[in-house]
Amino acid sequence: MKLTIVICTHNRSALLLKTLESIDRAIIPPQTDIAILVIPNACTDDTVEKLQEHQKWQRDNHLLPIQFVEEPKAGKSFALNKALTCITDGWICFIDDDQRVDVNYCKSILDAIINYPDTTLFCGKLIPDWTGLEPSWVHENGNYKIAPIPIPHYDLGDEQQILSEKDFIPSGGNLIIHQNVFAKTGNFSETLGPTGHNLVGSEDTDLILRALNVNEKLRYIPNIIQYHYVDPSRFKLIYLILMNFQRNRSFTLASCHESSQVPKYQWLKLVQYISGVLFCFNSRGIRFYLTKTAAILGQIFGIIQSKR
Repeated sequence: MKLTIVICTHNRSALLLKTLESIDRAIIPPQTDIAILVIPNACTDDTVEKLQEHQKWQRDNHLLPIQFVEEPKAGKSFALNKALTCITDGWICFIDDDQRVDVNYCKSILDAIINYPDTTLFCGKLIPDWTGLEPSWVHENGNYKIAPIPIPHYDLGDEQQILSEKDFIPSGGNLIIHQNVFAKTGNFSETLGPTGHNLVGSEDTDLILRALNVNEKLRYIPNIIQYHYVDPSRFKLIYLILMNFQRNRSFTLASCHESSQVPKYQWLKLVQYISGVLFCFNSRGIRFYLTKTAAILGQIFGIIQSKR
């Protein structure tokens, strides 16, 4: 069984090393061929130097082999597609550079592949690596709950299930795909996805929707677990506003048809949320309505852009 773990990275060498160290600690099942492929994307920090050092350290300690191939053109989709040119067969496990894997990550993937031979895409749990220092509003469950929270969180419970386009779609850093799928779907869209650390996304959603459209199966496996780094800067209001706008805009671009018109209810919601900002007199409510305003504006802009 061949698995290639792909990590695309941009100027986050310290976090990247933590990701690699978590893979080094993972249990490697027998009779598996596992490799690590890192794609430094337009990096200007010490990422390449750190990778060279880690590469030597892994060789000296007889750990999983690591290869890295630079992609100078800025944009995560360019880096992802560069990775695809380096992989000719087997399964591809996509991991983001600010995540770490559970010790049973590789074993759980292998078990899923063996137990569900009809499935060509898998995802698992992605849990925030909470430190206890995050603001209390992140865990708010009342009227002013911020959703999605600024730290990626994907947990559909403890039972495996088949997912459709109507379900909560996983992120690209929480995805295992058989290499053959790309022959049917094509590569990642280079008009979507982040450049650097901006908040554009949905290159992963677009790919998953295309795979589902050609009848590939996406299955959620709760035992495949990763943890996401909790970046304190994500709790700032400006980040929340930009994240909600950009993610909703790019998701809409990835999923709506060119003939789509902006529904009237979206304009009504925009008025409702702006009114909430103007007439709510507590910080929790203002934060909530600002993020909702940004989200609905992102959807509206996405629909308008899709028609160009």
